[in-house]
Amino acid sequence: MNYPEFFDKIPNIKLKDNLSSFLGAFEDGEVVFSYKDVVKTAGHSCPTVLGAYLMTYKALDELYKNEIPIRGEIKIEFSTKQTEGVTGVISNVMSNITGATFDTGFKGLAGNFDRRFLMFFEKDISSSVRFTRVDNQNSVDVFYDPSMIGGDSKMQGLMQKAISKTASSDELKEFGKLWQNRVEQISAKIDEVIRVVKL
Repeated sequence: MNYPEFFDKIPNIKLKDNLSSFLGAFEDGEVVFSYKDVVKTAGHSCPTVLGAYLMTYKALDELYKNEIPIRGEIKIEFSTKQTEGVTGVISNVMSNITGATFDTGFKGLAGNFDRRFLMFFEKDISSSVRFTRVDNQNSVDVFYDPSMIGGDSKMQGLMQKAISKTASSDELKEFGKLWQNRVEQISAKIDEVIRVVKL
C-alpha cells in the first residue's frame, strides 16, 4: 500500500481502551492510532480529516498531560449540527479515535464500557470542538484554522477538469500530489493551525 511519506511523520495517538482489554483484543488495552489509520477509515486525506486528527491529538495531550487517555471516557461537543458543513467528517474521525458516539455506539456490559451519549451537537460553545474528561470533568476548547496555508494556484483548474472528467491521467496525478502537498504543509505547522484553551 503506497501513500505519502508525510503520513508517518504525524504524531501517533496512544490510548488505553479498557473494553478491548476486557474482551482480550489488545493486551493491557493499549491502542495506537496513526494518521494513516484515520485516512483508511475516512477514505481520503484532506485538511478536514487532518484537522480532526490534530485537534484530537492536541486536546488529549492537554487534558491528560503525562497520563494515557482513556478511550470511551472522553466527551466531545460541537456547536454545529452533525449534517452541517464538514462536522460529520470531523465527528467520524474523532469517534473512531476516542470511541465517543451519540447513540450508535457500544451499549456496554452491565453498565460498563458504554460508548453512547459521549458526543453532542448544537451545543453552546464558541470553539471548533470541546473535549471533556468524564472522570474529572476537565475540558478544553480547540480551534482549528488552516486558512493561512493556501494550496497551489493550479489546484482549482485541475480539480474542475478532474470533476468534469476531462483531466488526463497525468493531470489527475498532479492534482492528487498538489492536494497532499497542502495537507503536508498543514501537518508541519500543528501549533500554528491548532489552538487549545483550557477551561
